[in-house]
Amino acid sequence: MLELQGITAGYERGSPVVRDARLTVAPGESVGLLGPSGCGKSTLARVAALLHRPDAGHVVLDGTRVRGWRHRAPRAQRTAIGVVFQQPRLSADPRLRLRDLIAEPLRANGRRQEAASRVAELSATVGLGDELLDRRPHEVSDGQLQRACLARALVLRPRWLVCDEMTAMLDASTTAALVAVVEDYRASQGAGLLTVGHDRVLLERWCDRTVRWEDVAAPLSARTADL
Repeated sequence: MLELQGITAGYERGSPVVRDARLTVAPGESVGLLGPSGCGKSTLARVAALLHRPDAGHVVLDGTRVRGWRHRAPRAQRTAIGVVFQQPRLSADPRLRLRDLIAEPLRANGRRQEAASRVAELSATVGLGDELLDRRPHEVSDGQLQRACLARALVLRPRWLVCDEMTAMLDASTTAALVAVVEDYRASQGAGLLTVGHDRVLLERWCDRTVRWEDVAAPLSARTADL
């Protein structure tokens, strides 16, 4: 289970953008979090992906409370979560070829020997031809780069996926292709999915259940005095 319990988070102390958010995702379940731009859902997604430490509340992953964030999180927890961001150009090192971008988590976790086979497997899965793998981000389209970023998110075979507006910058055909990849992965691996967005139709078609932001987080006007 991925559990977000009473999460309050922001980027300046005393100015939360998320207050008292509560959400759970069961193994194998897909949950869509629906909310308007600027409501705080991307911040909550970063907390769920262990990339942003909340000011208050707890994340519980597979029954264990998370106590470290980013590189301080235990490896077993870090590698259990794959994340795909809205803007691939901001989440991809412009110096890396796509094959190295996909393999980056393997190398960072001492599994370099798996890189060649996993890159070949996942590039085919996400629809990247061999001729694209030696290109750098500025040499491919947004859709092609997002395919590589999804492959990177899957390369460690995570038990949980967090997709933060993954398809917001993509055309309809690329959106359909990447959603199909995620769903095939979930079906084969039993992975849980939290995907956030503002497209109600997409989330309701994609996910087992869709929850609205106002049903997950308290209004910011209700901030407590000690934050």
